[in-house]
Amino acid sequence: MTENTRRVVVTGLGLVSPVGSTVTKAWDNIKNGVSGIRKITSFDASSFSVQISGSVVDFNADDFITPKDQKKMDTFIHYGIGASVMAINDAGLEISEENSDRIGISIGSGIGGLPYIEKNYGNFLQNGPRKISPFFVPSSIINMVSGNLSIMYGITGPNLSLVSACATGTHSIGDAARLIKHGYVDCMIAGGAEMATCPLGIGGFASAKALCSSNNDDPETASKPWDINRNGFVLGDGAGILVLEDYEHAKKRGANIYCEIAGFGINSDAHHMTQPAAGGAGAAKCMKLALKEAKLNESEVDYINAHGTSTPAGDKAETDAIKTALGTENAKNTPISSTKSMIGHLLGAAGGVEAAFSVLAIKDNIIPPTINLNTQDPDCDLDYVPKTAREKEIKVAMSNSFGFGGTNGTLIFKRM
Repeated sequence: MTENTRRVVVTGLGLVSPVGSTVTKAWDNIKNGVSGIRKITSFDASSFSVQISGSVVDFNADDFITPKDQKKMDTFIHYGIGASVMAINDAGLEISEENSDRIGISIGSGIGGLPYIEKNYGNFLQNGPRKISPFFVPSSIINMVSGNLSIMYGITGPNLSLVSACATGTHSIGDAARLIKHGYVDCMIAGGAEMATCPLGIGGFASAKALCSSNNDDPETASKPWDINRNGFVLGDGAGILVLEDYEHAKKRGANIYCEIAGFGINSDAHHMTQPAAGGAGAAKCMKLALKEAKLNESEVDYINAHGTSTPAGDKAETDAIKTALGTENAKNTPISSTKSMIGHLLGAAGGVEAAFSVLAIKDNIIPPTINLNTQDPDCDLDYVPKTAREKEIKVAMSNSFGFGGTNGTLIFKRM
């Protein structure tokens, strides 16, 4: 292995999201403040307290996977493979027998194949064990995005799938960057995929009082981070994948380089199963760890893509954490936005999708807005870029993800 001196860059992006299933469409909608939150149509949700989600409506698995193979995979795998193929194509990455062991995959999920588990348990209850699909297990387990992708491309390097709740995508990207940085591989395909908009997913989060239940007739305004009237997140589906490379490797093959991954922070609150620590102490430390690795000071952060879920406790804790991590004056001068206001919370895919948005913000020097921020909570008193995108030179962007169990992740992207 080489010394810890390699630089890691982003050379490819792939997105499946509630606002579009190509990078171009998704980013255009995000820049223009278009909401992807809508009524649930994939099942009858009329008896549920929550009847809305950020569902994917324009993805065609036939573009990426044969119909025969689709039947062996739950939908989150379809999304993950689709976004991965897009990212690989965007990177112009050619995979061969000669380089396959120097390429790896790190794609996780927070929950995995919940709809397929639900379906097969229903088959079992109605018709007995003989009606459980022989593909039940490989269709549902979380590592099968990475597994199926490795088989499709003949990728023989590391094949990983992290599970760390809503920080999964961020952790997957950060760990992948470290594998490159330490010389184990030259390239990683990394991110997260999720599809939990099913009766058990909606019902479970609703029972935990985590979801917004007051906007069933007005879905587009349901996700409202930092607004005084926020009362829960909106569940979303999709996948966000990045192709990461050693800088010298990317430069040698003439790859298009979006930016550098300069820092990664990871730690834990050690506080509560679902609630952040008051004051966001763990999140603040996580951001500081990322800044330390990036060798940046607190005033050099130009934009933060926040976790910003639209929950009362979470939004305030992140606000407090940003003040602690950057210092209050720097925090007040740093634009922050939550793209979850438009797509909802994609759980294990959130960090991957939001990392892609952070990279694109650097590329285009555009800060996406936080929509639905009508009456800002006095306890959340930073600049959240309400309603309208903002043009600003962005050299450094931070992306935060925090998950159940108190797990935290922060990525820092830097213009080359």
